[in-house]
Amino acid sequence: MTDRILILGGRGRIGSSVARDLAKHTPAEIIITGRSFDPGVCDRLRLGPQVQFLALDLADTEKLQQAIASVNVVVHCAGPFHYRDANVLRICIEKKVNYVDVSDHRSFTNKILQYREQAVAAGVTAIVNTGVFPGISNSMVRHDVEQFDVLEKIHLSYLVAGSGGAGVTVMRTTFLGLQNPFAAWIDGKWQTVKPYSEREDVDFPPPYKRCGVYWFDMPETFTLPQSFPAVKTVITKFGSVPDFYNHLTWIVAHVFPKSWIQNPAGVEFLSRVSHFMTDISDRFTGIGVAVRSEVTGQKNGKEAVYRSTLVHDNTAAATGCGTGSIVQFLLEGKLQKPGVWPVEQALSTDLFTQSMQSRGITIKQGWVEKQT
Repeated sequence: MTDRILILGGRGRIGSSVARDLAKHTPAEIIITGRSFDPGVCDRLRLGPQVQFLALDLADTEKLQQAIASVNVVVHCAGPFHYRDANVLRICIEKKVNYVDVSDHRSFTNKILQYREQAVAAGVTAIVNTGVFPGISNSMVRHDVEQFDVLEKIHLSYLVAGSGGAGVTVMRTTFLGLQNPFAAWIDGKWQTVKPYSEREDVDFPPPYKRCGVYWFDMPETFTLPQSFPAVKTVITKFGSVPDFYNHLTWIVAHVFPKSWIQNPAGVEFLSRVSHFMTDISDRFTGIGVAVRSEVTGQKNGKEAVYRSTLVHDNTAAATGCGTGSIVQFLLEGKLQKPGVWPVEQALSTDLFTQSMQSRGITIKQGWVEKQT
């Protein structure tokens, strides 16, 4: 029988990118959803005959249950995830359907991880935080960590050009991420960090080169210390191109009244304005993404640094590759691990390497020579 995949939020930029990747790499039937009826969406998004559209509101629990029961894998792309509960995963466990999401928020990830025992009992593999960051980035870290005898520090840096091709949702996610200080694992203990603080200029591969990044609350800020308990410090920083967006975001985080970004109307206003601005700047900067993983530790009794870098010209497409490869492995039976897992705990480095090669994504890796 032909495998079937349900992509919740599949009409959006991220969801349609996942659908596009899966249509290229699997023979599965793919169903994308949106809240309102849109009969021409698959043609408009050029998704091909493998992809069908289903009007589905996540609040309609009965229809959601029926849709999940009819497929092999559910891919949750209906962000922002700040407002989401674990209902989709609960239904997947009940119907014994595997689950994948592109979630990018700490609170949602915490909710999902609470269902590990139920997923194990049901034989359901649920993998969270797939995509590019988090997602591919986490697997880059896993590869780098595996090079060391003793692990000390993980430093993840992300850079997105303009909108990243991800639409207004990524703007909402950014401003929602500025609302509150968050806990980060620093020097062997949890410490409170302010969002968009402590700018650091980091060297990325061309065309970005040296750019500024800032503390940003991501799920991997707390999943990486759990995944690699020997690590003493985990840093996750994010930046934008062009650089003036960084300064505007800093002002929103540190100067604007907190009520502006803690009010849904304020978040929506800022998101719409930002999206309008990136519609213009995208023409000059592109919509690419750069990821840099730098791990410090000991190798053969000596202090050492290992670095991996990735550059992709379309952030949304890169997200599709990261998530699509996970779903592909689930369908092929190569990734069977009942429970709920951050991607770095579920995906082996061998499978990760295979997925990147099959999608033409190059990750540059190597030891960093100490400067004298």
